[in-house]
Amino acid sequence: MVPVSFAPFPFHDQEFCLGTAGDGLRALYWAEERALLVADLHLEKASFFARTGQMLPPYDSRETLERLAGALRVTGARRVFCLGDNFHDAGGPDRLDPHAAGMLAALTRATDWVWITGNHDVKGTAPVAPALPGTHLVETALGGIVLRHEAQPGETRPELSGHFHPRLRVVQRGRTIRRACVVASRTRMVLPAFGALTGGLDADAPAIRAALEPALAADALVPAAGRIARFALWRSAA
Repeated sequence: MVPVSFAPFPFHDQEFCLGTAGDGLRALYWAEERALLVADLHLEKASFFARTGQMLPPYDSRETLERLAGALRVTGARRVFCLGDNFHDAGGPDRLDPHAAGMLAALTRATDWVWITGNHDVKGTAPVAPALPGTHLVETALGGIVLRHEAQPGETRPELSGHFHPRLRVVQRGRTIRRACVVASRTRMVLPAFGALTGGLDADAPAIRAALEPALAADALVPAAGRIARFALWRSAA
């Protein structure tokens, strides 16, 4: 049974569920694989900026991990795939406070946890695999779907990725509304950023469109009231 706080939709002949706007989860649940997918946690972003004198409340990692724990409770997921930019920088794991570190340790013990490498998870040109429980991979495939951090132009296989932090911008009655969203073509999806201090890029930005080539069309998917609302982003002539 699909949890009431997640909205179902089909992709690649399987059922996926996207966390509703009310719960703020921004997580994707893959029912058949009992897997939770999240992108761009950017843990310890606040402590990274604090080192340069930009003092942000130092609780972003706790908030992000609490929401992740909530998503696991709601879905009953047994596997977690973090699609890159897991920490804001390579030194992030060493800056976790004891409470956040304990939360992360408990979550990774309770599930089959996979860390996908993102551009923030490298030092120089080498991927950094911190001493954290779980499996560390550059990319992987599950059920015929490629899981990676950044969408690869020209990819023809089904693909799930993150990196761009897509947000839908809608103007209604002179008021601008921005909501985190999934950008979806027929065979590929870009997930919203899950982290507490992550900003966003307009869902129809040229960079996202270029990354999804050769897709001829794409929609923004936004969960609302237990269903998925679709907003057309672009349509190209075949």
